[in-house]
Amino acid sequence: MADTLKFELVSPERLLMSGDVAQVNVPGSEGDFGVLPNHAPVLSTLKPGIIEVSGSDGKQDRIFVRGGFAEVNPGGLTILAEEAIHMDDLDAAALAQQVQNAQEDVDDATDDAKRQKAQETLDQLKQLQSAL
Repeated sequence: MADTLKFELVSPERLLMSGDVAQVNVPGSEGDFGVLPNHAPVLSTLKPGIIEVSGSDGKQDRIFVRGGFAEVNPGGLTILAEEAIHMDDLDAAALAQQVQNAQEDVDDATDDAKRQKAQETLDQLKQLQSAL
C-alpha cells in the first residue's frame, strides 16, 4: 500500500517487529525524527530512547532502545538496536531493583574502568526507568 511503510526492528536476540506501519518516531543521536511512507533515504545512529510505532490500524507501540542504527531506504525503515524492550514488558519494581544494584556496583568499583562501565549501566537503567 502507498500509505504504509515497511518497518523492521531487529535486536541481537531476535526480530521484534516486522510489518507495514503508518509512521515511526525514532530517537536519532542528532535528534528525534519521524519516518512516513516515501521518506527520503537516511542513515542515523540511535540514542537511548523510545521508538513510537503508529500502525496503519491506529494501534500504537512503544519500544525502548539502547542505541543502534536506523536506515530509511526505498524499501522502508530498518532499525538495528543494541537492545530493545517493549514498554509493555517492563516491570517497574524489578527495574527499580536493577537501578539499586547498579548504583551499588558504581559505589563498589575498585578502579576507573570498572566504575565507568558500572556508571554507563546505571545511566542506561535510569533512562529506561524515566521512560516508564
